[in-house]
Amino acid sequence: MRLNRLELRNYRNYQDLILKFPNRLNIFLGENAQGKTNLLESIYVLALTRSHRTSSEQELIGWQDDFAQIKGRIDRGTSELELELLLTKKGRKSKINHIEQKKLSSYIGQLNVILFAPEDLSLVKGSPQIRRRFIDMELGQINPVYLYDLAQYQQTLKQRNLYLKQLSEKKQTDEIYLDILTEQLADFGSKVLANRLKFVKKLEFWSNDLHRKITNQKEELEIKYEASIPLESEDIEDIRIIFLNELKKNRKREIFKGNTFLGPHRDDLIFQVNQQNVQTYGSQGQQRTTALSVKLAEIDLMKEETGEYPILLLDDVMSELDDNRQIHLLETIENKVQTFLTTTTLNHVKGKMTGHPDIFYVHQGQIERTETE
Repeated sequence: MRLNRLELRNYRNYQDLILKFPNRLNIFLGENAQGKTNLLESIYVLALTRSHRTSSEQELIGWQDDFAQIKGRIDRGTSELELELLLTKKGRKSKINHIEQKKLSSYIGQLNVILFAPEDLSLVKGSPQIRRRFIDMELGQINPVYLYDLAQYQQTLKQRNLYLKQLSEKKQTDEIYLDILTEQLADFGSKVLANRLKFVKKLEFWSNDLHRKITNQKEELEIKYEASIPLESEDIEDIRIIFLNELKKNRKREIFKGNTFLGPHRDDLIFQVNQQNVQTYGSQGQQRTTALSVKLAEIDLMKEETGEYPILLLDDVMSELDDNRQIHLLETIENKVQTFLTTTTLNHVKGKMTGHPDIFYVHQGQIERTETE
């Protein structure tokens, strides 16, 4: 998979921009607050229809404009695709080859990206919410139907929590509607859980191999899915029955508290290095190596699942890694993955790669391109 052309209109500090990317490694070079991350973000938004930096689409639109537009031309397998995303105050529209896509699941997955930013180093030691979001965004690209099941689960959860609160406050007394919502929650939740379990198992396989290489065979990495209900199988029907039983067991307590205690929205990932919980007992170096191993593992995992390598977006992450981790990162991606990298200096890549990247100098939203010798 490869992005050949990017076109932006009224996107943040870019009013009218067209960039072409003939090479695999593309570096956006410049001082801070010049618009480097905006370029990476636009590629991410083109792929996933939403930003990793904000939940407000209004922030993506130039402050004097009514809309923003992102277009991209990509090579996928033997075909070329034109992707287009229009962002307005009323919402967004997505197109593939100029045909509007009504369903999110039919658009997402056309362009697969992996973003690695400094905040991703908190994947290991950050909150469970960060790790759940990580699973949802990566799994959603591989299996867009997962996004539909997740959205249905979240909508049902919202309705169920509202009704539980009404029962708790005695504003409702009929529990038949709660039965219906509980059945629906178990239906969608079991699909979400089954997909997450399979994803985490594959992620562990690829991550551990990379982790061994980075640590010179000194460390073994395990990734465990910590569910809020007991799981003994990846079968959807088995999970549904267990989930339903656990919800029934906690019914009185949930009505009393007015909230849903169990389900994918309460789950977490546990990272273990040499059988020790790296979140709790690992050094900062071990936590960073774990995060790097996990992010790089996604490259091969996506290739295995989709048949195409994704595009890698590195947002000023090189400065956060020591020389050993920088070298492993660059060796993993070289001649394999199209990469877009933001940095304030070229010191992190000089002499560490055999190829010649394209350099895009970014200054106050203006870009000058040159190829390294």
